Amino acid sequence: MDAADLDQPVSGRFVGAEHRYPLRVFFEDTDLSGIVYHANYLRFMERARSDMLRVAGVDQRSVMEAGGGAYAVADLRIRYRAPARLDDALLVVSSLAAVRAASVVIHQQVRRAAQVLTDATVTAALVSPAGRPRRQPATWTAIFRQLLPQENP
Repeated sequence: MDAADLDQPVSGRFVGAEHRYPLRVFFEDTDLSGIVYHANYLRFMERARSDMLRVAGVDQRSVMEAGGGAYAVADLRIRYRAPARLDDALLVVSSLAAVRAASVVIHQQVRRAAQVLTDATVTAALVSPAGRPRRQPATWTAIFRQLLPQENP
């Protein structure tokens, strides 16, 4: 591995249709009781979703800079099952659940080894700079459709 590669930010990767994003719990992520503060799971999942889109080839930045809008969370359902603690090695596993004209539904879990700590479903809608829903670029929906789990006949 080249030395310049070692200095690159951590990135997740796809294993089949699942995006896997590793992270570690730092002191700043915890509350006074020493467990991860509930809102920080949302931050972990946001990082994983952004990384998933980037790794899949969805260039959010160029669309945003061209005035095409950006994703906004339109719906979030989350269940906390068990706490994470300082220095835990976590894995955020993300997979596409549905693709619609202006939105994508992503299922996410935060895991410690095989244990599911948090389970969430997030709907991200593409909105114009004025805040109105808009169709996702066709190239994006094509990428998303390839990442949807294949149904068994």
